Parts: sequence; C-alpha cells; structure tokens
Amino acid sequence: MSALLVTGVALLGAAAGWAAVPAGRSFCADRIAGRHAPSRGVLTLVGAVVFGGLAAARGVDPVLPALLLVAAAGLVLAVTDLTALRLPDPLVGLVAVGGGLGLTAATGDPRRLAVAVAGATLSFIGYALLALLPRARLGFGDVKLAAALGLPLGWLGWPALRLGLLLPHVLAGVTVLVLLAAGRVRRDTPVPFGPALLGGAWLAAVLG
Repeated sequence: MSALLVTGVALLGAAAGWAAVPAGRSFCADRIAGRHAPSRGVLTLVGAVVFGGLAAARGVDPVLPALLLVAAAGLVLAVTDLTALRLPDPLVGLVAVGGGLGLTAATGDPRRLAVAVAGATLSFIGYALLALLPRARLGFGDVKLAAALGLPLGWLGWPALRLGLLLPHVLAGVTVLVLLAAGRVRRDTPVPFGPALLGGAWLAAVLG
C-alpha cells in the first residue's frame, strides 16, 4: 500500500509540475525580465520527486493533502520567481490559506495549530528583519512566502521549523557559488530566493 501511495502521489506531482510552467508564466507575462521559464520536462521531474518525497516521508498522515497543496502552489511560485523574479501575492496567499485550512482539517488539536501560527510568526519576523538589513537582497515577497511556509513547518514541529529557516540560506549560498564559478552570474546579479525557500521547506518536511 505504501509503494502504491508513493507512486500515485508522485504521478500526481508530475502532472502538477507539467502544469506549473504555463500557470507560472500566466502570472508574469508582463515582466519576463529577460529570463526563461524552466522546461516542462524538468518541472515534471521535480514535481514527481517533491510529491513522492512527501508521500514517502508522511505516508497516510492526515496532513499530507495540505502539504501537497502547498507543494503544488510552490511549483508555480518557483516558475514565477525563476522567470521574472516575482512571487505573486495570490499564489503566496494560496500557500498560506490552503495550507492553513488543510492543517485545520487534519487535526483538532489547538496546541499544534497554535505552534503552526507561532512558526509562521517567527518566520515572518526573522525574514522581515533580514530584509531590512543594509544591502539585503531579500524582497518582501520572500518574507511573505517564508511566513506562509512557516505555518506547515510549525505544525510539523520545532525541528522541522528550524531546518526550514536554515536550509534556504544553505541552498541559496551553494547555488550562488556554483553560478559564480560557472560564470552564469556576477556578484551584483539578482538571484531569486523563492526556490531556495521552497526547497528548504520541502527538505525540512521530509527530514524533520
């Protein structure tokens, strides 16, 4: 049953990844910023890995549908940020509201819901302070996304939240170093942070 669940959810993720590219481009058709959207083949593979990983880690946990909804919206957000350095509020709102409603449906435990809200609050405050630092490259779209992702990470527990706060900076730092070494970017080139936030949150949900 577990293998069937993971396979079925991975196929669902592949479909979500396939649809994410045109969906993402529809949110940023007016500001492509000289960039190209990721290919549908790549996003199909990423979607399968993301969804399948969550299913393998969480199994039949009632929170799995909420995490998959967040992941589906996250795939579209990754496309918009990579394509146009943009994290549209409607998509970030879908992560927050959809994830929140899914968590509420998954449990009636007020304590866990309170921890989830605390996770969102801590994520917002932490990233808002970082965004206000001199020469910070974080935008407030990143801050709002961090807060939205803090909700399910808080629900999963403090270890997952800590990983979710730390891992995006590790992923972004490694990515920038690789791009600099390959000559793909310069030190002043804007690099989207949304995919690192999403990737870090996914790893935290799988490992935390």
